[in-house]
Amino acid sequence: MQLLDGKKLSETIKEEVAAEVAGYLIENRRKPKLTAVLVGAEPASQFYVKSKMRSCAQVGFESDTIELEATATENQVLELIDQLNRDESVDGYIVQLPLPAHIDENKVIQKVDPQKDVDGFHPVNLGNMILGLEGFIPATPLGIMFFLERYGIETEGKKAVVLGRSNIVGTPMSILLSRKAYPGNCTVTQVHSRTKEISSIMREADILIAAIGISQFVKADMVKEGAVVIDVGINRIEDKNSPKGYKIVGDVDFEQVAPKCSFITPVPGGVGLMTVASLIFNTMKAYKRKMI
Repeated sequence: MQLLDGKKLSETIKEEVAAEVAGYLIENRRKPKLTAVLVGAEPASQFYVKSKMRSCAQVGFESDTIELEATATENQVLELIDQLNRDESVDGYIVQLPLPAHIDENKVIQKVDPQKDVDGFHPVNLGNMILGLEGFIPATPLGIMFFLERYGIETEGKKAVVLGRSNIVGTPMSILLSRKAYPGNCTVTQVHSRTKEISSIMREADILIAAIGISQFVKADMVKEGAVVIDVGINRIEDKNSPKGYKIVGDVDFEQVAPKCSFITPVPGGVGLMTVASLIFNTMKAYKRKMI
């Protein structure tokens, strides 16, 4: 069993981006800039945004966070997005999800300029991904593709099972794995909470992507020997032995499943770190589109 080390790989990708930034600065170009929009003070969202801003500083980006009260109206958020779309100094921006319930996330996502949509959620970028055209791939699926590519994991002709059907991870991942490219050329099955005989389907997987949002859902008897298991889940469970009173686990029961795997991601230290690195990668891509 080999760990897919998100810490090590994310640092490698950020080092590659930092080297590109340094090259542009030598040419007296401006720094790339990423902006984050945070609506409300939800602690997890604040944590994720701070992590993204720290990564920007690591690679030499400019960055800023625009914070709105949770009571901000939908129109206020849409007006802010209009401003960011027009701001030539901003190469890419993200609107941290989830948004307060009174704001329509789909309206917000569709308002984002696809050329600055470094989260890869806009319908234009999702359409380009389906067609294999140039665009921004959503950050978490892109991070998973980096894992497969950089660790040289064979994908052609393999059976891949994607557990989950969200528009952010599950559905884009199933499309990417089925594309005629590397990593890809898999035979993909997408399963979810309404799938019958889900365990038997998962046991057929050469590559299993777990993104169902249920802590430690995937047990050893659901995974075949030698499978590649990529755990997207981030779940907080009670742990009386922890100073914080909780611990973070994935959608996979790591202790049970890891001995059966050829490769597996840890939680924490896996996909989450690669999501941030992929966001940095996408922002650099947006910047280079303007510079070239």
